[in-house]
Amino acid sequence: MIDCALKTMKAEEAQKKMPGVSIRVGLLTITLLAVHFTDFVNCARFSWLRRRIQIYCVMKNIRITTVLLSCLLNTLIVYAQKTTLEDYNIRWNTPGINSQGSMPIGNGDIGANVWVEANGDLSFYVSKTDAWDDLGRLVKLGKVRVSVTPNPFNEKDFLQELKLPEGEILVSYGGTEIKCWIDANHPVMQVDVKSSKPVNVRVTYENWREERTVLTGNEGWSVWGLGNRQMSGDCSKVIYAEADSLMLNNTETIIAFHHNVNSIWKNNMEIQALSAVAAQSPDPLLHRNFGLLIDASGMRNIADTVLVSDNAANSFRVNIFPFTQTGEVAAWIQTLLARAKSIKAIPASRREVAHKAWWAGFWNRSYIFLTAKDSVNRTEAETVTRGYILQRFMNAGSGRGGSPIKFNGSIFTADTYHRNDEYHGLNADFRRWGGCYWWQNTRLPYWSLLASGDFDLMAPLFSMYMKALPLRKAATTKYYGHSGAFFPETMNFWGTYADGDYGCNRENIADGYVKNPYVRYYWQSGLELSLMMLDYYSFTQDDQFAKDTLVPFVSEILTFYDQHWKRGSDGKILFDPAMSLETFHTAVNPLPEIVGITVVAGKMLRLPEQLANKERKTKWAKLIADLPALPIRMLGNDTLLAPAHSYSNKANSENPEMYAIFPYRMFRVGKPGIEMARRTFAAAAHKENGGWQQNAIQSAYLGLAENARKMIVESFSKWDSNFRFPAFWGPNYDWTPDQDHGSVASLALQRMLLQYGDDDVQLLPAWPREWNARFKIAGPGKKVYKGTVEDGRLKLEGKK
Repeated sequence: MIDCALKTMKAEEAQKKMPGVSIRVGLLTITLLAVHFTDFVNCARFSWLRRRIQIYCVMKNIRITTVLLSCLLNTLIVYAQKTTLEDYNIRWNTPGINSQGSMPIGNGDIGANVWVEANGDLSFYVSKTDAWDDLGRLVKLGKVRVSVTPNPFNEKDFLQELKLPEGEILVSYGGTEIKCWIDANHPVMQVDVKSSKPVNVRVTYENWREERTVLTGNEGWSVWGLGNRQMSGDCSKVIYAEADSLMLNNTETIIAFHHNVNSIWKNNMEIQALSAVAAQSPDPLLHRNFGLLIDASGMRNIADTVLVSDNAANSFRVNIFPFTQTGEVAAWIQTLLARAKSIKAIPASRREVAHKAWWAGFWNRSYIFLTAKDSVNRTEAETVTRGYILQRFMNAGSGRGGSPIKFNGSIFTADTYHRNDEYHGLNADFRRWGGCYWWQNTRLPYWSLLASGDFDLMAPLFSMYMKALPLRKAATTKYYGHSGAFFPETMNFWGTYADGDYGCNRENIADGYVKNPYVRYYWQSGLELSLMMLDYYSFTQDDQFAKDTLVPFVSEILTFYDQHWKRGSDGKILFDPAMSLETFHTAVNPLPEIVGITVVAGKMLRLPEQLANKERKTKWAKLIADLPALPIRMLGNDTLLAPAHSYSNKANSENPEMYAIFPYRMFRVGKPGIEMARRTFAAAAHKENGGWQQNAIQSAYLGLAENARKMIVESFSKWDSNFRFPAFWGPNYDWTPDQDHGSVASLALQRMLLQYGDDDVQLLPAWPREWNARFKIAGPGKKVYKGTVEDGRLKLEGKK
């Protein structure tokens, strides 16, 4: 761009006989002036800056043409672009006021929503990935408030910044600095208060679960399958949220906890004819304790929920130690105190160095930074980059704990006291579709973790399903009298249906028959998870994972599909009764099953002999051979993919035929049949974007770069208008922050940049020419692709 300006300038010299020196001085002056205003070089203020430069030129008697001015402004646009992680730190110059103005932070297991209230108090909700209450709800540990006196709050110099490279939140005002961080390597949240003048600090623990409460009205959404949110209508109508407890008469600590005195587990198992399994299994809810300990040096209790400083000082350190353990409360407290003591024995400065090193390593695993050369595309590129970074940040903050990421809010839900809709007035435990995991939704954050190299974040998902595998094998034998395993679409974390999906009144109803028609024969989860495990193995080459997890799990899933349905007169499996996702409740030979088995079994056949013997491979090969033909339909003269050979009773807004593109990748850029797949996409009934809709991903797989770009920009530009944080997407179909929404856009962006099959990788299969990029992304075979894209040209590091 500088070259452009200089060439234009020289042309002017020749044409107008203007002294070159004075023009160069004028150009330099203009450049210096404009650089001073680079913060304003964006879509909204581009014309403003142009006008300011023109006025300056008139004042200084500098002649500048439209062409030269355009060259200069384009130069400044490039100069001002965001190109580093720090550029995407979230900075607020006014307090958040309430939880809708909160920032998320987490270490993978422990999370917090952090905000500053109008009076300067720092407040935050504390959460944990395994804080499951008596009803099987994932709930908060409570709220903490930190107050400083004398109050130094001054909104004029207020700054709250989410510092992405360091994984911390920094608040400053009135000569006071408050730093919040959750140790990436230890189970502790730390709040460091520093002040230029001696101050006193007060820490208050707040909780809303003070007594046993009936969950009614919209709050019933927080427990799917019981109370007023059940499909069968024959399960418990009255459900209670139990009260929390405090350890009383402490002198230097606050200890608050929830002890599950009840559990829905035993009745849930009995209803589903799994009492024999229950008799040999521990109750995963009963006597579970979760809570926290708060302490700070130089502070003492003035109440069981309040700590105050003994004396004014220039610095304070507040520690919050969350903890979950099943058993007696006394044992939980004893272990919690011991854990806190051992962590405090490590110098905080050393822990912080290691914490920052973890985050540095995380950000260096993978990245995608987009830029562009004009203001409109630049704004879009930065919006997409910000969304991608922040979604990955939230994945890291919630993805390394005792349970998988909850699609409907993760561990970053907030109260609705200030929300302006039908859900107004509910506490921070609330989320729609609470309790269970829905595979259709749960899977989407995890698909995006492969290309980003965040393999450690996938472990909780694999662990949950592997722990439930023995139960699902037992259920298969009990219900259907054959081997293998299937998994429900809607599943409690221990592996069963929700009560109100399965149905509680079982009189004259066969074991295994599910009353909820939306999930009656919806068993895709095991099949798609099998593909995800295969991809994980392809990327990591982890033979131990393949031996202990991949082969045992996938073998049981394929056995189920081999044995569950009868063969027809043609020797082919007749998938009937069946359904095509949640959308068509009645289907024969649904496409997702046929394509899924073809792809998964085909990949299992390519495993090395030491992982899968000849006998197993012979069975898998026969299973593929026994599959019916791929469902197709005719639209005029066009052949299209179909949801099933026959299908009816439509009840949802999915495109089942598109499962051949994503997740199963039978059709993609560079593969046969791509034109039929594109025609199918064009004719699809549902073209929505946002939430769990996957059209953006499928656009990328089909090489539809412009369509994918528009959808990604739209998704990353829209978050819940009730919230301030620009990655609290939702609520869409579910709840805020909607993890599907950001993950679909992230995955689509990755697939625009890189697609893979068995051994092949394609770079830039659906890349828009408007975007330049700097990237580092993982691929199969433990490979990492690092490079740049400029004007559509790819340059890989280390390759010419």
